[in-house]
Amino acid sequence: MKVMIRRAASGLSVYVPKKDLEEAVTEVEREDLWGGWVRLANGWVLELPEMAAETRLPITVNAKKRGGED
Repeated sequence: MKVMIRRAASGLSVYVPKKDLEEAVTEVEREDLWGGWVRLANGWVLELPEMAAETRLPITVNAKKRGGED
């Protein structure tokens, strides 16, 4: 699913346009984000694609939701 990742004053957030959902990132697998998973405040876990560590935010990427389809 397409998601937009951005840096807010309170940390990282993810916006899912298809669901009109914006949630804070509560946990990350890798400090540089890319190629690992992120856990959202609503409990979703998203797998992020491999990208360069210096990739600038905000950015829209294709992410996979763990634990089922969207």
